[in-house]
Amino acid sequence: MATGTLISVDEYLRTSYSPDKEYVDGELVEINVGDWAHSLVQRNLVVDLTIQYPNVIAVPELRSRVTETRYRLPDVCVVVNPPTGRVLAEAPLIAIEILSEDDTVTRLLEKLREYESNGTPNIWVFDPAPRGMFVFDKGSLTEVAGDTIATKDGAIQLVREHIFRGLATSSSPSSPA
Repeated sequence: MATGTLISVDEYLRTSYSPDKEYVDGELVEINVGDWAHSLVQRNLVVDLTIQYPNVIAVPELRSRVTETRYRLPDVCVVVNPPTGRVLAEAPLIAIEILSEDDTVTRLLEKLREYESNGTPNIWVFDPAPRGMFVFDKGSLTEVAGDTIATKDGAIQLVREHIFRGLATSSSPSSPA
């Protein structure tokens, strides 16, 4: 969903948007945010990665340069060292996308290919509704059959039950007790 208005990279980088937007070849692109399942999985990932792996930094929606004219907002970004500026200029250790109802396969694959081209070694996708876990590698999106998703070197591992904890089976918020 581009706005149709062309702006410079410098203008994008010095402007705050609410909610934030991605930048693709001069156009602002809205991202899907705000649904319960997406937010809960995002929170679970950041908390679990922070607690289990204090040697890395897991943050939500950090502006990340994938090319000179494209900046993306991975739902969760895992880095070993904090960025030297306001945005992440180098490839993260892990880029994570969490699907929302309005996401399309075409837009998702475009982002995943950009992360891979930028040198991101681990690219994960989570789909809250069916509790799906996927790894993108060498241009292919592959579903994780087991209950654990891991980095290529196995140093970071997360369990499906923890990633999707708090979600009702229908992917709607649990009713108050």
